[in-house]
Amino acid sequence: MAIQALQPNVSASADSDSENLLNAAHRRMIDAKPAEMAAYFQNLLGQRLTALMTGSRDPKAVGKWARGERAPRGETERRLRDGYHVAMLLTLAEDEETARAWLLGMNPILRDRPPLTVIGDMPDGSERVMGAARAYLAHG
Repeated sequence: MAIQALQPNVSASADSDSENLLNAAHRRMIDAKPAEMAAYFQNLLGQRLTALMTGSRDPKAVGKWARGERAPRGETERRLRDGYHVAMLLTLAEDEETARAWLLGMNPILRDRPPLTVIGDMPDGSERVMGAARAYLAHG
């Protein structure tokens, strides 16, 4: 299921499907605990890449978050949650393998940078990545 671009010729049903998908991804992000999100990314990307995405200097911290021994704080938690929101949107629309490839691959909308590094490196990276994810789902 792909998100339809919001254009005058798009059917009300496609708009409704897009909104449902966006709302479902948002709800999953809101309901997720830090340990759940960390475990998801530990499985999807591994500790090193998850640490890179969150801006954490210690990849082993990701395992501690996943086990509930520690919790990310501040900007680190925000980046984890934002990344999870994008991953849930992609996973609901496509599948986990596609979400992983999309997060790791060069993205033309993001000046050929991988989305996971944009989330970790730029103050507005999460917003840029979510915009790129919506564009991908709308246009492929």
